[in-house]
Amino acid sequence: MAHIIVVGNEKGGAGKSTVSMHVATALARLGHKVSTLDLDLRQKTLGTYIRNRERFLQKSGLNLPSPAYRDLPEVDQSALQPGENIYDRRLSAAVAELEPDSDFILIDCPGSHTRLSQVAHSLADTLITPLNDSFIDFDLLAHVDSDGMKILGPSVYSEMVWNARQLRAQAGLRPIDWVVVRNRLGAQQMVNKEKMGAALDNLAKRIGFRTAPGFNERVIFRELFPRGLTLLDLKDIGVKQLNISNVAARQELRDLIKALKLPGVEVDF
Repeated sequence: MAHIIVVGNEKGGAGKSTVSMHVATALARLGHKVSTLDLDLRQKTLGTYIRNRERFLQKSGLNLPSPAYRDLPEVDQSALQPGENIYDRRLSAAVAELEPDSDFILIDCPGSHTRLSQVAHSLADTLITPLNDSFIDFDLLAHVDSDGMKILGPSVYSEMVWNARQLRAQAGLRPIDWVVVRNRLGAQQMVNKEKMGAALDNLAKRIGFRTAPGFNERVIFRELFPRGLTLLDLKDIGVKQLNISNVAARQELRDLIKALKLPGVEVDF
């Protein structure tokens, strides 16, 4: 049975698609069969990223390990059962189709609350929530007091994850391993960074997630998208000597994959 990874966060600009592409491609390069779904039916950033990769590799005559991408299948309304939601059917049909030939299915969710995102979270064996290192983004998980120290209560996204956990428990499925990934960390130990770390540690104990380091803000990520490439592909396309920033970013990816603790994954890059 495929291990389902859901990348979710109800706020745009947190780096979900960048994390999704790098995790999916890293797993493919480690020899795993990886399939992907993009539930942002309007923008489809992950889908565009992977198709950019397909075009670039074909044009360049390269054959690099890559995740497979699948659009959600269309479903005839007449085929639905009474009361059945069409988005539930489309997502379940896509997962059922991909599961027999996949070690991992990675699902990238939109930066807003949708029915598809809600259902996807209940399917997650591993949930990755990229979070920018600011209290504006922290508010997605919980409300805090004016000093940023006292947690006043969970926010809407945490409540959705809780509901997804309840649904999985009722179905007899294993609990979601929820990993909050701190993205766009500043290089310096600033007061805000320390407060964010303390608040996350406090909240993690209350609502049950792990934290993992993500990516610092780097230009390289924006440069890779048009060609569909990731940090692990640079040497394969002729970059002989990685600069310091690229080496650091590659190490960040390595640390992230290790921190996810995915079944059967041994990091050797």
